[in-house]
Amino acid sequence: MERSCGDAVEDGSGAADRDAPGGVWDVVVVGAGASAAHAAACTGRRVLLLEKARLPRYKTCGGGIIGPSLDALPNGFQVPVRDRVHAVTFCLNGRLSRTRRSKRMLFALVDRPEFDAALVEAAREAGAVVRTGVAFSRIDQEGPETVAVVLCDGQTLSARAVVGADGSAGRTGVHVGVTLAQVDFGMEAEIPVPPAVAEGWAQRVLIDWGPVPGSYGWVFPKGHTLSVGVIAARGDGAATRRYLKEFIDRLGLAGFEPDVVSGHLTRCRSADSPLSRGRVVVCGDAAGLLEPWTREGISLALRSGRLAGEWAVRIADARDAAVARQRGFDYDLAIEAGLGAEMRVGHRLRRLCERHPGLVHVALAGFRPAWHTFAQFTRGTVTLAQIVGRSPLARFLLFAMGRL
Repeated sequence: MERSCGDAVEDGSGAADRDAPGGVWDVVVVGAGASAAHAAACTGRRVLLLEKARLPRYKTCGGGIIGPSLDALPNGFQVPVRDRVHAVTFCLNGRLSRTRRSKRMLFALVDRPEFDAALVEAAREAGAVVRTGVAFSRIDQEGPETVAVVLCDGQTLSARAVVGADGSAGRTGVHVGVTLAQVDFGMEAEIPVPPAVAEGWAQRVLIDWGPVPGSYGWVFPKGHTLSVGVIAARGDGAATRRYLKEFIDRLGLAGFEPDVVSGHLTRCRSADSPLSRGRVVVCGDAAGLLEPWTREGISLALRSGRLAGEWAVRIADARDAAVARQRGFDYDLAIEAGLGAEMRVGHRLRRLCERHPGLVHVALAGFRPAWHTFAQFTRGTVTLAQIVGRSPLARFLLFAMGRL
């Protein structure tokens, strides 16, 4: 449940301005954007992280940590791994099941509340001040050198730069003017299972190309709990809920009572959407940064968060509003050059999967080069943009078949 404006509570760090000499923070991170807070704090700047929830807090997420996520983590960070994936079972709406295996780990699985809390602690250890239970209201960009961060309890904080990391439904994205090209509705059940059932899923995930165009389901094992979820385009929530129920029934898991059943919207930015405004930059879900095909958002949140923290420091160092604004634009360009290119390929993959799910399934389940490329992508040795750049077949599938 979201905390109302009147319920904001400090975590014991004291009044925020007491910790900022002169009453001005160099960087304020709105939301649990630990990657941004860590990057900024590592420069020795005065960094404040504000989060409305108490940590750890639940978040609807499969918890897959692919190679790019591991590469973007702080040096020395110990990932609280629940399982290591070496096999993927692909299905086409419950049919034509095929399991592909790898001797090398494909990706890791984490419990999101545990993972996020550990990242916030890493930011704290780097020097960031963390306040939880603090509800954010708005940003006022009035002065040439500072930004006013207004909390719901009426307190106003001053910052030389702000990073918005308050999620897809947060207010910083609205402030910056983020526009969206794609919105999806995902549902997930966290299902505790007996040891014998859990053992059958150890080190293996399932991906099911679903009945609704562009939809898919997943099973991610985390010890004695299975994260079972589905996602589809927003607009027919009843069909998505029906898909989840039928998916769980088909897997033989209907007899186990889930600990949590949750739903959320994922939002993907338009290609020309701004990511900065004045001294404010946004990252992760707040910026609409996620992979459009799989809707994977952890790696993009970590990578964009680190960039946001680094550019926020540069913005904070600018004593001129025009220079600060230009550095915000430079952050936009840095995101577009890397993550933007990957997202453009992801949009085409999404379109291909919507129109030809059987083709995608046959390629991954039955065509060894496609499986090897998928494995390289999950390990982080190749990006989606690099795959298209290197493979004429991939370009044909995305650009020709995606239009048919």
